[in-house]
Amino acid sequence: MALGDARPPVKPFFRVVTPAEARAAFGRVAPVGMEAVAVEGCAGRVLAETLYVPEDQPSFHRAHMDGYAVRARDTFGASASIPAYLKLAGAVEMGKAPKVDLRRGCAMRIATGGMLPEGADSVVMIEYTEEVAGGQVEIQRSVSPWEHVIRIGEDISAGAEVFPRGRRLRPRDVGALTGIGMTSVPVYCRPRVALIGTGDEIVDPSVVPQPGQVRNVNQYSLNAMATDAGAEVLDLGVCPDDPETFERLLHRALAQADAIWVSGGSSVGTKDMTLDVISRVPRSEIVFHGISVAPGKPTILALVERDGGSALPIVGLPGHPVSALVIGDVFGVPLLRIQGGEPAPIAFSPRSTARARLVRNIDSAAGREDYVRVRLRSQDGERVAEPLPGKSGAVFSLVHADGYVVVGLNREGVEAGEEIEIVLF
Repeated sequence: MALGDARPPVKPFFRVVTPAEARAAFGRVAPVGMEAVAVEGCAGRVLAETLYVPEDQPSFHRAHMDGYAVRARDTFGASASIPAYLKLAGAVEMGKAPKVDLRRGCAMRIATGGMLPEGADSVVMIEYTEEVAGGQVEIQRSVSPWEHVIRIGEDISAGAEVFPRGRRLRPRDVGALTGIGMTSVPVYCRPRVALIGTGDEIVDPSVVPQPGQVRNVNQYSLNAMATDAGAEVLDLGVCPDDPETFERLLHRALAQADAIWVSGGSSVGTKDMTLDVISRVPRSEIVFHGISVAPGKPTILALVERDGGSALPIVGLPGHPVSALVIGDVFGVPLLRIQGGEPAPIAFSPRSTARARLVRNIDSAAGREDYVRVRLRSQDGERVAEPLPGKSGAVFSLVHADGYVVVGLNREGVEAGEEIEIVLF
């Protein structure tokens, strides 16, 4: 269906795609923009440009141990029984260049990180030395050239790639950036995702539900999930089952956000309004309504063409909490990571996995991809995975799970005793 102008309500649309087709469709979105941030605030952000080293690191030969800077050849043959004796020629001050060169037959005190004096090419560890009478240093072990020394450019050399574009920076990366003199870093902007819950039956957590009502689970869980994925969240609250109210909220979200997650109203039913309202959005394309997965089959993806040609995704998530959170984890979070700058293959890769032996059979239907929640435990000295019962509305089956098993499209289940890979939450 091509992008077009505003249209009248459409007939029910239920185009089911495979998980691979769904991932390809989610991968059509682009990063939302770029900005420069101070290096102290770049952890968790994604690089918008490849970074290169401006100068050799270190820029001088640096001691890697406390001890004495020496000429390696002056120590050859030295041992505890037949030590070598070198003249003490002073000490290297930390943070300063040595004032004199190291001459043959001499040694200079030096601490870890100190700059080697000109003429020195090694450091003898302090454990194998002793200062003796006559201003001499007893060397009890020989060293090889450049032993216990970090040479110029040994850490990383000028012009080398530090980090590639698309890398999500970790806390330990920040120190590497400051170490090469970077104070500002080009990164992709955080995507802003608008959350809209739907349903007359949804009430605030502070309210005691009346018969037929349920407390709001999805809005809070999806907010936390999107925040953890690096997005900024615009929470537009819960919309009653009223198309006009939903349409107003949707247009507000379109004006303020980079992505929209709608919880509930995505399945085929008399009150389900999400698809109908989305289809009337100008320049919108309903990419699919349904993925061959369980839980979460009635998922919607629509793309709205924006000025400049980029696409704003609208994701219609199922209303059942487990279905919504599983689809959010499997498809929604990678979508936000792509919008935040990560390449699609990385965004869709599991963050963390573990291997375990299955303790009970898992039944599945061929032609769909199942995400089965499991709990990990130890049994007879090995890690085992126990499938958890629970339907898509039983949120505590998700809380008690450590992760899930992916049962592929062409499998009819997994037998007990098989070693499987667990995608960890």
